[in-house]
Amino acid sequence: MKLFRNRDILPASIFAVFSIIAISIFYSILKPKEILPIYQPAQVNAKLVDTSIAYKIKYHTISDFSLINQNGDTITEAFYDDKIYVADFFFTTCQSICPIMTKNMKEVQDKLINDKEILLLSHSVTPEIDSVEQLKRYAISNQINDDKWNLVTGDKKQIYNLARKSYLAVEDDPLGNYDMIHTENFMLIDKKKQIRGFYDGTLESEIIRLLDDIEILKKLD
Repeated sequence: MKLFRNRDILPASIFAVFSIIAISIFYSILKPKEILPIYQPAQVNAKLVDTSIAYKIKYHTISDFSLINQNGDTITEAFYDDKIYVADFFFTTCQSICPIMTKNMKEVQDKLINDKEILLLSHSVTPEIDSVEQLKRYAISNQINDDKWNLVTGDKKQIYNLARKSYLAVEDDPLGNYDMIHTENFMLIDKKKQIRGFYDGTLESEIIRLLDDIEILKKLD
């Protein structure tokens, strides 16, 4: 005796399909939504934060700015409106961590080259050395795509304040005069100009994490 007659096969198949759909919907409802933190000054290593904002626990965003990129163009915060971007601090004559950071930032550039939602921004911590011409040479030698990645120079005090009061990314130089000790940090910034992640720009594993977090952030924004 057959367990199933032919006329029983169709209802059983329909039931199996609907069961699979129901289980998938149920799983998607129960699965926790991936989120990223919004970093505030009070949550970040105090060495990287200006004392004037170290107490802040909410509403922190990247301040407005006006700097010059490798093509001599003025770049303001408006360039990054409605964009997710990755920022860091470097200088072109650095021979320690900067070459590794630049190589890894280029990896991010290359992987997201066709994603118009994502941009990159690197600030020079030695703007007195990193002229437009110097930045352009650096951009060419490192195969930087001008449409995707701005290298910026400009007023030293402004860059210092961005580093310490906006991006929470560099250590203060005890010698003063708006000098900075840059770090290996990459910062992930959302469309509301909020910090959503810090990453060690010298580590391949951290670049993978950054790329994963960008995909999460794209779904959240």
